[in-house]
Amino acid sequence: MTLLETDLDDVPAPKGQLTLKLVASRQDANLYGDIPGGWLVNHMDQAAELSAGREAGGRTATVAIEAMDFLSPVRVGSMISVYTQVQKIGHSSIKIDVEVWVRPPHGQQIAEHQKVTEARFVMVALDDNGRIRAVHSD
Repeated sequence: MTLLETDLDDVPAPKGQLTLKLVASRQDANLYGDIPGGWLVNHMDQAAELSAGREAGGRTATVAIEAMDFLSPVRVGSMISVYTQVQKIGHSSIKIDVEVWVRPPHGQQIAEHQKVTEARFVMVALDDNGRIRAVHSD
């Protein structure tokens, strides 16, 4: 293996499927032009729900979000990409890893595409009355 091949293998890349893609706008920003963490969590939750809903064939709800760290600020104008990957399916629950990657606005001297946060979302399948149900009915 050459040095170049090793370097290419070390380039971080998103894991999972692109589930949501959006631009952080001025109306989403705080006073300093940064996007609040809660805004990102909201979109991560939407992506987890989309992914879980496909797997469960219907309605789902978030019951837990495991540890989350924010690695860098997100600026207005950044392209936000949210990736999801189903990790485990239980009787009524689905664990989904969610990653947020950004491309900063043009003109900023930051890595082209970087991960800003990740978390594992635990979702449960719900019936029409909002009660927990099996993910896959037999």
